[in-house]
Amino acid sequence: MLIISRKIDEKIKIGDDIEIVIVDINKGQVKIGINAPKNVPIFREELIENIKNENKKANKEIEIEKINALTKVINEN
Repeated sequence: MLIISRKIDEKIKIGDDIEIVIVDINKGQVKIGINAPKNVPIFREELIENIKNENKKANKEIEIEKINALTKVINEN
């Protein structure tokens, strides 16, 4: 992991197409701006974790529904 210090309005370049700008620093919180091509997805990590957890939960529910449907078919025969 690269760790660097930046002040307000200072930038970080990633490759040729991505630029991170320090917009504000206030009470232990840093606001950043990200300039990147539209085809580069940018997500907050906690949102990705929430989506993964919801997908796992939905998958389990689908599996339970499939099992219940199979059980019903077996019991009808």
